[in-house]
Amino acid sequence: MKLLILNLFTLLSLSVFAQKDISKVWVSDLGNGKYKNPVIDADYSDPDVIRVGDDFYLTASSFDAVPGLPILHSKDLVNWTIIGHALKRQPPFDHFSKTQHGNGVWAPAIRFHNGEFYIYYPDPDFGIYLTKAKNPVGPWSDPVLVEGGKGLIDPCPLWDEDGKVYLAHAYAGSRAGIKSIIVVKKMNAAGDKAIDEGKLVYDGHELDPTIEGPKFYKRNGYYYIFAPGGGVSTGWQTVLRSKNVYGPYERRVAMDQGKSPINGPHQGAWVNTPSGEDWFLHFQDKNAYGRVVHLQPMKWVNNWPVIGTDADGDGIGEPVLVYKKPSIAKAVAITTPAESDEFNGTNLGLQWQWQANPSATWSFLNPTKGMLRLYSVKIPDSAKNYWEVPNLLLQKFPTEKFTTVTKLTFTPNTKLENEKTGLIVAGLSYANIAVKSKKDGNYLVYTTCKTADKGKAEKEETLIKLTSNTIYLSVTVSEGAKCQFSYSLTGDKFTKVNDVFQAEPGKWIGAKVGLFCVREQQTNDAGYADFDWFRIEL
Repeated sequence: MKLLILNLFTLLSLSVFAQKDISKVWVSDLGNGKYKNPVIDADYSDPDVIRVGDDFYLTASSFDAVPGLPILHSKDLVNWTIIGHALKRQPPFDHFSKTQHGNGVWAPAIRFHNGEFYIYYPDPDFGIYLTKAKNPVGPWSDPVLVEGGKGLIDPCPLWDEDGKVYLAHAYAGSRAGIKSIIVVKKMNAAGDKAIDEGKLVYDGHELDPTIEGPKFYKRNGYYYIFAPGGGVSTGWQTVLRSKNVYGPYERRVAMDQGKSPINGPHQGAWVNTPSGEDWFLHFQDKNAYGRVVHLQPMKWVNNWPVIGTDADGDGIGEPVLVYKKPSIAKAVAITTPAESDEFNGTNLGLQWQWQANPSATWSFLNPTKGMLRLYSVKIPDSAKNYWEVPNLLLQKFPTEKFTTVTKLTFTPNTKLENEKTGLIVAGLSYANIAVKSKKDGNYLVYTTCKTADKGKAEKEETLIKLTSNTIYLSVTVSEGAKCQFSYSLTGDKFTKVNDVFQAEPGKWIGAKVGLFCVREQQTNDAGYADFDWFRIEL
């Protein structure tokens, strides 16, 4: 009865976040009983997935982006929607009120136990945290520290049949001074505290350098640790098994690139369907586009998993590009993660994330006008460029080729100069097209900053003086993450900027696109920009 009530509550909650729009730039479901990879062509790195009843839930690394720990939902492992986030703000709150590129939430694990959803996530500078919820939409509990320490990463729990609770995790060499090893520790019955020092169960230095991201399972009397080795862009999927939780563990490679074009197919999750099919979701590192999510068929041979297709019969699978969809009893509607936003509600679309813990004074959604208002926020005194600006409102690149268009109306504070608002592509280097206030009016400017993460200065070019406060801004991303910015005064004919910007990844993430509104000086009030909509199309 409790499970029935939970499932009903989940369905009702999901309906609140039902998404009407389907992506115009990437749909994995081919509509003929097959799908193409990636199933999510956006940067959801280190994915972990579970099934509860007929529903699948996915979470992923979010680093310093807020809200963090995205929760995605699917009925068939192919069609996904974003339904919420487990972290509304990231602790320690003061620490993450500033940008912390590459830090924060690393590879998480999601599980369902005793009627609750559990997410264990690592912060490599502070330790391993746990947050829980009765419903995946939320609310999620405030994170508790399961174990403090530096370099503890990629945790995954296991509740054994005898009631004992274990936690497997890896180490970040940058903090711990050692890597390529996996340990198993005991936890208390509540699963919210590590209670011993643990035991090192696998050393990957010889065969699986940089082994990390362990996912812990038990099947047919074997303990399994699925863990990627070989590095982010060129690695493979290793599987360890043992009859004893502490080993010794046997090792096999379950999937590598083989003859496929999918580099480094690894780090993800095994999940099965209600009909008993086995599947594996993992990421592929696509440089500026981030780590996108692939779905592979999986089978068991002599209690070893083979992931993907094994054409030569050597027991090592390779990724599929097109394959038949998982067998699901009921028809599933085509859905995709949210991209465009008309700003007609009281909440931002779930695709949006800030570059740090946000302040309530950064933005206002006015449903009566159907606009998002961004207030100009003073750039931190320590910031050399926008790499250190927290109030960038960003979302992931949705695929390799797309166009973003937004309409904005700028109302600067007349007591200030150099307030600036516009459209940005952000990464280790960035570019933006923006409206900038001067004493004699507003100007359209184009700015680039190469190696922004190294503190390099911007280069700004003035394009035109504006006679209207309303303008349309656009960026078209083409193959290879080349970005062509443009603008229009009327919304129909766009003028290209005389430059093609090469987007770059961020720190452990793909490039992002989004909006901003900043100022250089502090005064008693802010100017603001009203964004009518933000649309992603071909």
